[in-house]
Amino acid sequence: MNKPMKFLVILSIVLISGVLINATQNTVEIKKGDTKTQSDKNTSELYEIKALKIPEGINFSGEKVPLEKPDIKERIDRELLVNTYWQSNGLLMLKRANKYFPIIEPILAEHGIPDDFKYLAVIESGLQNAQSPAGASGFWQIMKATARENELEVNGNVDERYHLEKATKVACDYLQKAKDRLGSWTLAAAAYNAGNHGISKRLKTQKVNNYYDLLLGEETSRYVLRIIALKEIMTHPDKYGFIYDQSDLYNLESTKTVEIDTVITNIAAFAQQFGTNYKTLKIHNPWLRENKLNNASRKKYYIKLPQ
Repeated sequence: MNKPMKFLVILSIVLISGVLINATQNTVEIKKGDTKTQSDKNTSELYEIKALKIPEGINFSGEKVPLEKPDIKERIDRELLVNTYWQSNGLLMLKRANKYFPIIEPILAEHGIPDDFKYLAVIESGLQNAQSPAGASGFWQIMKATARENELEVNGNVDERYHLEKATKVACDYLQKAKDRLGSWTLAAAAYNAGNHGISKRLKTQKVNNYYDLLLGEETSRYVLRIIALKEIMTHPDKYGFIYDQSDLYNLESTKTVEIDTVITNIAAFAQQFGTNYKTLKIHNPWLRENKLNNASRKKYYIKLPQ
């Protein structure tokens, strides 16, 4: 073989080898990333965290949120981001809302309280019968003193802060009084967290007349904006990436009501008389706190039982 031919053969071998080596390296990189293209991304190629656009005209109970104020815009953006990307919590709130909003909404309407306040219960308790370290209890996180002032029974045997209908009425009364005293629904919502006196004092000290101009502690400064963010997300769940079928949501079981004006010495035995059990009865009547109903005063109680 002459020299020019030898040179061409050697050059071809070198080029082919280079292509094979490069292809092998690419194949290895594809396997390592488990994707079709080389990438430095440390998550699935489909996973994205998108900045959110704050809706124009956002409001609380018809009262405009002043997004032209830079700090308000940043704070509402924070709450929208936190609650959009806390996906498991958001989906649970949507599921529970389907179960409990039908109870809360007509009571708010009956008492003249804007429908937006149902989202206050969402951020207070996650629509659960929760208890705070300070002793606030139920969906509306009512303190013992407030409950008793509003004629709810609170003791070791019966705690009506866990009675959703009665507790919602107490919350309505508090919110209406706060609105009358402070002048706006937004301030009334803030007062539900910080107290009427606390908000009144800060308004006077800081010489302002609205929530958005107040300098408040971390919890109360986030409080109303969290309500607004949850309202936006839960009103437009598909817009924020929450996908579900109606069948995925929770539903309230149908019940019948039994009137009782006597002592119940054993609630488990009482439940069996109606074809149910202790656990089921207590799920529907969480305000009953023991396995008995003392009722020395012969008060009328209404106990829910499954149909």
